[in-house]
Amino acid sequence: MKQAATIMIQGTASDVGKSVLSTALCRIFVQDGWKTAPYKSQNMALNSYVTLDGKEIGRAQGVQAEACGIAATTDMNPILIKPTGDMKAQIVVHGKPLEEMSAWRYREEYIPLAGGIVTDALNRLRGEYDIVVLEGAGSPAEINLKDRDIVNMRMAKWADAPVLLVADIDRGGVFASIVGTLELLEEDERNRVKGFIINKFRGDVSLLQPGLDWLEERTGIPVLGVIPHMPRLDIEAEDSVVLEKRKDQAGNEDKEIDIAVIRLPRISNFTDFDPLEAEPDVSLRYVESVDQLGQPDIIMIPGSKNTLEDLLFLEQSRIAEAIAKLVAEGSYLAGICGGYQMLGRNLYDPQQVESAHVEANGLDYLPLATTFFTEKRTERVSGSVASTHPDWPAMQGLPIEGYEIHMGQTIPLAQAHSLLSINGQAEGTISEDGRIFGTYVHGIFHNDAFRRQYLNMVRIHNHLAPIEEILPFRSRQIEAFDRLAEHVRAHLDMEQIYSILGISKVQL
Repeated sequence: MKQAATIMIQGTASDVGKSVLSTALCRIFVQDGWKTAPYKSQNMALNSYVTLDGKEIGRAQGVQAEACGIAATTDMNPILIKPTGDMKAQIVVHGKPLEEMSAWRYREEYIPLAGGIVTDALNRLRGEYDIVVLEGAGSPAEINLKDRDIVNMRMAKWADAPVLLVADIDRGGVFASIVGTLELLEEDERNRVKGFIINKFRGDVSLLQPGLDWLEERTGIPVLGVIPHMPRLDIEAEDSVVLEKRKDQAGNEDKEIDIAVIRLPRISNFTDFDPLEAEPDVSLRYVESVDQLGQPDIIMIPGSKNTLEDLLFLEQSRIAEAIAKLVAEGSYLAGICGGYQMLGRNLYDPQQVESAHVEANGLDYLPLATTFFTEKRTERVSGSVASTHPDWPAMQGLPIEGYEIHMGQTIPLAQAHSLLSINGQAEGTISEDGRIFGTYVHGIFHNDAFRRQYLNMVRIHNHLAPIEEILPFRSRQIEAFDRLAEHVRAHLDMEQIYSILGISKVQL
């Protein structure tokens, strides 16, 4: 059986644009008629994606599958590492939690067993598709990790994949990072590098040309493209490192609704808030201190990989105290997943599933108690807004789609207003005054009508006229894939890339 052609994007460092460029290539190949799939053998991320069959993979590969126009599967990311602390993580294998391991134990005991898992997954993809776009992690020149590598050059060898090395010129030292990376590779690894891509360029490329000429002469490897910086990609990010660029941004005074998202130390699935950021009347900020909080109209508490530890952070940083004052003054408050659990009265972790804390008091905005169990719920869900709260009339019956990823189970301690009906079961809670809600449903704000009506409820509370136009966020995402592909295609030598792949440019 003929196997798919492979190509691999590796980088000189983290956050140089590997995921975005992999997404762009996926979209370009599909536009050119090739059946294409993404692949990353091992991913470390707290922003995850739930497949149609209820399995958990890295969000980047889920987004890349969407760019390919296909359903994501766990073969596209067979191993996902979700950090729970500084030196330990939950290991997810083919979409299901295996166990929590220390970094040392994972490296010394599990990685030697993982080669068969990741190569089997890749081989299944290569049997189903024409092209598989592989993505590396960090840098292939991390010497301390090379003897246990299953995600960079060893993976490229297993996949027989040519490598395109990406460097970020925006952070400086681009030529040193490229040459230095090559110097630290073994000869057979250097031979796999077939081209360089310089990413996030700002300025006149003619001024860069002498450096490009020197690089090609020095290494004998072509520069396949210089990709200009493209702001506002509107494509979901995976790594919370992108929040470093957002957390200090000031609120836009021209926007009528100010939303502050608490940047928890172990924040997960922050892409829940991307659709809000796209709304014309919303200024969305990520904050991690009382000084940054300001006077927002809405406070959002996101998901967390360690709810009890992040709850402790809210208390110790006095953000919890500041939130209480703002809510008393009229701010709205919402919690998703771990944030929902924090809004309750009590949290119990008798088996220490998430942390060393056995129990903790919640923020006590909703009459709820959460207990953590070892079994994880990962599921795509659909339903509708079931609330009969008098302040939520415009949302009653609106359809809702999303996904759940959580270890805890939450029960009401008193009669409360339910938010949703999911498969005939009540889900989520609304406070008595209607200004606070929590839910386990990630992606709730990706539902266009719900998002707009929720914002309109806040607008009416603030004596502003509601906005009738509904932003079609999903269609914006599809358009974003095409804009990204067009941008990268215009600045990348696709003829050479197809030559490197060993196939024709357009599927016959």
